[in-house]
Parts: sequence; C-alpha cells; structure tokens
Amino acid sequence: MSRRVVRRALTGYALLLPSLIGVGCFLLLPIAVVAWLSVHSWNLLGPVRFVGWQNWRAVLGDRPFWHALLVTLALTALVVPVQTVLGFAVAALLARRRGSTAWQVVYALPWMCAPVAVGVVWQWVFAPTGGALNAVLGRRIEWLSEPALALPSVAAVSIWSNVGYVALFFVAGIRAIPADLLDAGALDGATGWRRIRWLVLPLLRPTMFFVLVTGMLAAFQTFDTVYALTKGGPDHRTDVVAMRIFGEAFDAARPGRAAAMALVVCAVMLAITAVQHRWFRDRTTYEY
Repeated sequence: MSRRVVRRALTGYALLLPSLIGVGCFLLLPIAVVAWLSVHSWNLLGPVRFVGWQNWRAVLGDRPFWHALLVTLALTALVVPVQTVLGFAVAALLARRRGSTAWQVVYALPWMCAPVAVGVVWQWVFAPTGGALNAVLGRRIEWLSEPALALPSVAAVSIWSNVGYVALFFVAGIRAIPADLLDAGALDGATGWRRIRWLVLPLLRPTMFFVLVTGMLAAFQTFDTVYALTKGGPDHRTDVVAMRIFGEAFDAARPGRAAAMALVVCAVMLAITAVQHRWFRDRTTYEY
C-alpha cells in the first residue's frame, strides 16, 4: 500500500474523528450504561448491587408498564398518520407559492416552542371553565378530565406542534422533484389527484420514510406535553411510557428497572422501524 493511500485514509479517519467521538460519547456510551444499569439495583444514594435478571423479571410482569406501552402505541397511532397527511397537505400548498419562506417559519414555530410552554398554553385552551375552545363551542366539555377525550386531546396538541416540522421536509422533497417528470406526467394526463397519486407520492417515499420513522420515535418519547397537560391522568388514560420510566427512575428511585423499561421500549421502536424499512425498501428509489 502506497504512502499516498495511507495518508488519504488517515486524513479521512481524522476528519471522521469528531463525529465518531460524538457518537461514542452521546449514543453508544449511554446505551451501554443503561444496559449495565438494567442488571443492577441502585436507589440513587446507596451502593450499586448486581441483581442479574431481577429487574427484567419485575418489568416483564409489571402491568402498569405494559398499559403505559399500549397507551403510547395508541398515541402514536393517532399522531403519526394525521400529522403526516396534514404536513403533506400544507407542503403541497407551500411548494406552489413563491416567497413561502415566511409561511414555513410560521408553521414551524409550534415545533420550535418548548413542549412545557405549549402544554401550559393548551391547558388554558382546554380549560372547562374560561377555556378558549369551550368559549367558541358555547358548551362545557372536560377535554382533559374526561377519560375518553384526554388521549385524543393530547394527540391533537402533538399534531399541532409537529405539522409544520413535517411540512418542511415534504416541501423540500416536492421541490426536489424534477420539473421534467411532472411535465411529462401532465402530457400523459396526470393532473390533479392523479399527479399526486402516481407521480408525487411515489417520488416522495424517501421523505415519507424519514417522516414516519422520526414521527414514531418522537411520539414514543412524548413526555413534556403530557406532563404539562394531564400528568398521566385521568385514570391513567394518558400515562405514556416515558412518564412511567421517569417515575420509576426518580419517584420510586429504581433506575435499574427504569433502564430495563427503556431497553424494552427501544426494542419495540427498533421492531417498528424494521417493519417500516422493509416495506419501503423495495418501493423506494433515490434517483430521479
């Protein structure tokens, strides 16, 4: 191997080193610590004790944890499809307008706001007495206290927060589609809905895959908004898995069990992502 090849390889690794350090320190190391902690017992103050699979057996038999996981799956099923459809609709309107940068910023503002602040504002909107939504409807509805309405209300806030973020990616994807392809489709009669169905959506599958995966991951990590709105109530109807992990780690002072819960949730997210990847793999092209 020539010195030039070795020098180029070393230069490449040197340029990658900052990123590799970041991945190691902020991704791989925390995962390793969580895995190590899941087989140890610690009350945040005393010594750490090795307990083997005791934490895992406790978590796998913990009905409140599985209930929280089901609530999180329900929240994800409510949020991700709706925010994706609305985000695409907004993007389709913005992509056709010139000078839409200001509107993109406006739509993205809710996503950039602190989730706790968003939750406090929506608490006032959903308030049964003096709330903005009930004032508009002219009737009293317990949006956050009624078990049947609490989770859809939380989902609505998450959708409102994320639609602008989703729309930004779809706008970029739509504008990256070559005009020649759209013009050729128009000559073949692909206009209106046919243009969207047979041209735009198939070419947006890489963007769609990214939006669905990141949306699912964000929904599984929902914490701040739920904590500000309902704190998991009423009757544990909005007790998402992130709140359950937080409570186990800090309220119950059992970070070992919380670590095991986090790894179970990670496995579920990886499984869902693998299914999405398998579906999109043979249906996606990255070249126009």
